[in-house]
Amino acid sequence: MLGGDSRDDWEARSMLDPRVIHFWDGDLKAGQWFASEVDGYQGIAWDVYYLYGPDATWETIPSKLLGSGGTIYHEREKLKKELLVLLGT
Repeated sequence: MLGGDSRDDWEARSMLDPRVIHFWDGDLKAGQWFASEVDGYQGIAWDVYYLYGPDATWETIPSKLLGSGGTIYHEREKLKKELLVLLGT
């Protein structure tokens, strides 16, 4: 999420995994919701990850958050470690 971002400029080929589905949130509602409901502040959560395991549920907010961090690039080693623990490796 940067100034001047537009749906037409999104480089979807950066994530070619067939399980990936791309959505465009031009109104920034998802980032505002995660900032408020999961992180506990007003603003926009962006360039962050939220890691949930297979037993996570989502009633009003997702539960059993296993890890989170941002920016994703700067927290990539932490995310890798959390994923390895989750995968049992």
